[in-house]
Amino acid sequence: MEELKNHGHQHPLLMLNEEQLIGNGNGVVDCSRCGEKVSAPCFSCVECCGFYLHKTCAEAPLELNHPFHRHHPLLLLQNPPYTSGTRCVCDFCNETCEKSIYHCSCGLDFHIKCVLFTFNIAERNLKELEHVAHEDPSFSSKNDGGNLGKCFVCWEPLAMYTYFSLDCGFNLHKKCAELPLKMSHVCHRKHPLVLQFNSERLSCKMCQVTQRRGLLYACSPCQFGVHIECASPFPDIEDKSHQHQFTLFFRQNSFICDACGTEGHHVAYTCGTCSSMVHKKCISLPRIIQHTWHEHRVFHTYFIHKEYFESLNCMWCHEVVDTEYGSYFCADCNVIFHVNCALKGEDYYCIVSQENEDDKSLDIPVNSITKVLETNDDGEATLIEHFKHKHYLMLSDNIREHGNKCCDGCLFLISAKFYHCSRCDFFLHKSCAELPKMKLCSSHTCAGTEFFSGLKPFILTSDCMFKCEVCRYLFNGFSYKCNECGYEVCLRCFGLTLQDAVKIPGHKHPLLLYHGNEKQCSGCGEDIFNTCSCKDCNFHLCGFCVKLPTTVNHKCDDHLLNTHL
Repeated sequence: MEELKNHGHQHPLLMLNEEQLIGNGNGVVDCSRCGEKVSAPCFSCVECCGFYLHKTCAEAPLELNHPFHRHHPLLLLQNPPYTSGTRCVCDFCNETCEKSIYHCSCGLDFHIKCVLFTFNIAERNLKELEHVAHEDPSFSSKNDGGNLGKCFVCWEPLAMYTYFSLDCGFNLHKKCAELPLKMSHVCHRKHPLVLQFNSERLSCKMCQVTQRRGLLYACSPCQFGVHIECASPFPDIEDKSHQHQFTLFFRQNSFICDACGTEGHHVAYTCGTCSSMVHKKCISLPRIIQHTWHEHRVFHTYFIHKEYFESLNCMWCHEVVDTEYGSYFCADCNVIFHVNCALKGEDYYCIVSQENEDDKSLDIPVNSITKVLETNDDGEATLIEHFKHKHYLMLSDNIREHGNKCCDGCLFLISAKFYHCSRCDFFLHKSCAELPKMKLCSSHTCAGTEFFSGLKPFILTSDCMFKCEVCRYLFNGFSYKCNECGYEVCLRCFGLTLQDAVKIPGHKHPLLLYHGNEKQCSGCGEDIFNTCSCKDCNFHLCGFCVKLPTTVNHKCDDHLLNTHL
């Protein structure tokens, strides 16, 4: 029997053939390094302590100088060097690493098989692929509409090009196994670009996207990187969302994309007919989307006349939108999004297909006022019918007369302008009276379903006492209830979910929801990540403090207690 040395195990290892493997462990054992099933020939501990290794795993060097990572050697570690609970992910295949890994101090981690496979690609040693069948996506029965996954080298869909059969254990285009190790590029003439792992997390100079996994062409001294697919772009592109053809145009200087309003570098696509210059990714922007933060569909446009808008602030980030460039907007409601904000997170929008573009039934009813009976000189409704009350409601701003009354919608004290019934004790904030009968919500998964399955319709109701599923308080005011599973949320919690501006008594400006805004809550002092913040003041509230009632009763005091923030 062959004995293996320098393997990192405390006991000697002996090579086993198939018969000996079956005798040792019934033929079904896992490799102690990669965790996959062992097949003969393999190595086993002579002390029978349950330690087995694939022949390739056993012979893997403890230190490897990889052609795709020339900065540092890759070290073979018995376990990922991270604290318990931290998931270690392979930078080639994007799968979890649970056993031994190759690790570099710059943050790269790989499965043993992924390192050895890519090493062979770099060395042009493709023996293990010689007998693997090729799949043509045009004819392959396995092509189910592009859901095959992505190539581990370029991270483009497998179905884009001829690829190796999945039986080889790796997602790999045929062309990506034959890439040149160096290339010259017109956008970086100083040095050649070298095929390598993206250890420096460089963003592509062509598409501005940072791709952590797989390979890219890069010049490390100049911090210049370009994705494999972007390195040789298509000269002309047609897309059904635009009536003309786009043509590739290399540039030495940066440009502003007419479709999204953000900066581009080196590579642009131009439409000579429209005199527009865009990123490659912006050629196929969806023309119409339904966004969860607005009741109507929003349309992509390349420019908007400013006189159509009272506010040019983006609904997502609340920053000014430059209407000389592309945006998503609703002209009926003066609502506008930056393109990148509107498309940030697939859970927040759905694309309206071409066949449904003219279907007005997809637009949700604007508000719950069923009839306007009188208006003032400014066109403001002063006498209305509301679908949740049997009498007419009158508009008022006389808080002194009714200052201790609460809104029957949100249950907060009335403020500013409000509607009230002269025949019974019924009050609604003007904003609560104008709420839409239905809203869409993306952050809800119905009971009994495992994954998010699109925008859910929530219906405005006021049937009876209910417990809010978010804050867990009991309410008898208005709520939004999921039309599918009955999940019920109070107006304040639902407003926060849908990015509505929140007004806090005692603070003169509305609070807006900011994502990824690390601040300290001005109420409780806790550190928070998503905040309700004032755009004009250094004032921030967490989700709990923003929903605190303004006044409460307490058994130890005869008077109302006011909230002070």
